[in-house]
Amino acid sequence: MAHAIVGVCTVYLELPDLTSIKEKRSILKSILSRLHNTFNVSAAEIALNDDLGTAVIAFAAVANSSAHVNSVISKALQWVEEHARDVVVTDQQIEIL
Repeated sequence: MAHAIVGVCTVYLELPDLTSIKEKRSILKSILSRLHNTFNVSAAEIALNDDLGTAVIAFAAVANSSAHVNSVISKALQWVEEHARDVVVTDQQIEIL
């Protein structure tokens, strides 16, 4: 029987200098869309939706190999840390299930 390996990364973000929730949503929508399109992961804002200066996002990957899942999750997290504009990663948690 085949086994599905699921990797989930939860990322805590700080969004300094925002003036509106609309601006926050625009920035997060761009990040989540880019994660989905570039890394083929499911991604969503999962907490602190109405908090102007902080956000929690998560993304997940599914495959038949834990090495592949770990690689995808690690590369996606690295992209967020290095290329996501207007955000600072304050914490992250990776789970491979």
